[in-house]
Amino acid sequence: MKPLAVQMAIYSAYHSDPWNRASHYIGVPLIVFALLVALSWLRVPVTAAGPTAAYVFVAAVLVYYALLDALLAAAVLAFIVPLLYAAGRIAADLPFGRSAAVAAAAFVGGWVFQLIGHAIEGRRPALMDNFFQVFIAPIFLIAELFFALGLRRELQASVRRQSQAHRAPPD
Repeated sequence: MKPLAVQMAIYSAYHSDPWNRASHYIGVPLIVFALLVALSWLRVPVTAAGPTAAYVFVAAVLVYYALLDALLAAAVLAFIVPLLYAAGRIAADLPFGRSAAVAAAAFVGGWVFQLIGHAIEGRRPALMDNFFQVFIAPIFLIAELFFALGLRRELQASVRRQSQAHRAPPD
């Protein structure tokens, strides 16, 4: 497993334009929400009222994040819990067709925001070169908030230093 700074540096190389980064603060949560709605339709057969696949997925991603950086993983947890709750309510309370429409609208809308950001930047999304970069997006955005607050300066410096080596050529 690559260290967080390396993974964030690769991601950062595709997201240097401020408008592109801003678009991801809307797009990424919408896409995560859409996926959580869809995963909330599936129950893990541990018990009759077992956890949904959304809970299992979030737990797995948070364990991965905790291995990378426990503090940032805790901050992602604070961000993801409301999305997980809202997605679960929509999946459980709305008829399937309506909850599917909500998930589809959030998914498509999220990608529209992100693709507009990448069009402004003139670079393709990082996941086009490495699909697993999609999992770095949420922790990257949280880390960027920490950086803006003056926190995690060492990580920020390391990411900036390393991102130059990973700069993607313009498309």
